[in-house]
Amino acid sequence: MTAFTVALTLVVAAAGLLRWRRPAWYWLSFGVTLAALRVLVRYGSVMDACGLTVPPSRWRLGLARMTNRPVPESRRPRILRLRPTRTGLVLRLKLRPGQDAFDIAAASDRLRHSFSMYGVTCRELRSGVVEVRMTGYDVLKRVQMPAKLDVRPMRVPVALREDGSPHYRDYRAIPHALTLGATESGKSVYQRNLVAGLAPMDVALVGIDCKQGVELFPLARRFSALADNPDTAAGLLDALVARMEDVYQLIRAEQRITSAIPDAEIAADIWDLPDHLRPTPVVVLVDEVAELALSTKKNDPRRDRIIRALVRLAQLGRAAGIYLEICGQRFGSELGDGITMLRAQLTGRTAHRVNDETSAKMAFGDISPDAVLAAIQIPAEMRGVAIAGDSTGGWHRIRAPHTSLRQAVNICNRHAHRTPDLPELAAFRPALSSVSQASVSLSKTASVTA
Repeated sequence: MTAFTVALTLVVAAAGLLRWRRPAWYWLSFGVTLAALRVLVRYGSVMDACGLTVPPSRWRLGLARMTNRPVPESRRPRILRLRPTRTGLVLRLKLRPGQDAFDIAAASDRLRHSFSMYGVTCRELRSGVVEVRMTGYDVLKRVQMPAKLDVRPMRVPVALREDGSPHYRDYRAIPHALTLGATESGKSVYQRNLVAGLAPMDVALVGIDCKQGVELFPLARRFSALADNPDTAAGLLDALVARMEDVYQLIRAEQRITSAIPDAEIAADIWDLPDHLRPTPVVVLVDEVAELALSTKKNDPRRDRIIRALVRLAQLGRAAGIYLEICGQRFGSELGDGITMLRAQLTGRTAHRVNDETSAKMAFGDISPDAVLAAIQIPAEMRGVAIAGDSTGGWHRIRAPHTSLRQAVNICNRHAHRTPDLPELAAFRPALSSVSQASVSLSKTASVTA
């Protein structure tokens, strides 16, 4: 008996230590079994307490009267499957007549407390079937991407969602996106993950970094074109517009609209073209859009030229394989004419920690009020946590794994041979020679030694 008590004490102590220091290991070793038993044992009473039951049907009541049996109980959603994952449980439910997926979503917070889980989210798989994903611990506190990722061309895993599933940036589904966030909110890390995910793919990367290139120029070996000031950015965007028009001419020449060609083979964008004719897709990363839109002049031709080119690329660039990834601290009408028109074309929205509610409304005000509330509640100490949504109104809390600038540079250098040489952008190809020492030093140490 003493040996059993000692062994039990050691197991409990080990479980407590794992839960404190390594919650993922605790979940895989102890938590998943305890949570599954807790859900199965409490399921009936929790459904009744949360109001997720329906009264018995009339024919069952009539049958009970005729046979002089007790009144049948209210029916709860039927469990189709309970599947454990590395971060939680996935519960698939069959709804009863009269129930809706919104009923489960509205009760998600009560389900979280009742089942003693960290988080509960749900989504409708098909009519009458709802999937409830429950996480057993805070997966965003220490982000670990799954070992198996569904990576496809133009589909990059950039972050982890709060339900434990990876968050993908799919350019084929959502061509253009906007990323907002205050200083030190995690935008740069998110951008590095995006570049690191695109680097092994057959895609041309084009960067506009008006902070003198401090964010994107270290990754220059994987970029086909880079601009570090508004003047160069204006010329680069004009060259992209010219490339877009040339690609449309190619698509039109290869549409093959004849009676003998099936409808599925008629080309309408670059992905319908044969592999040997398909132009290289281009991803344009704008690091700080305010530097392009702000101007000291009331009517600045350069500023109007830049915004006009961005709007044209956002409206027409998808079929030509040109995708926009625009980042900024704020993105609203105060940046001048054409900004709201550009924002309307940016389907994907990602908001890191913002300093005011107005900034969150810039990203999600026209999409989801709940996402606005979630964006302004991100704590300052949780750098990298963001709210990701799209024009459908759905949103998720995500966090990108920390990627240092050194790691991103190594990945870009490793895949530098994949950098395509685009003739239209040859004038903006970054120089890969080592940076010479600045003529004027700003550090005290350098000034003393000089």
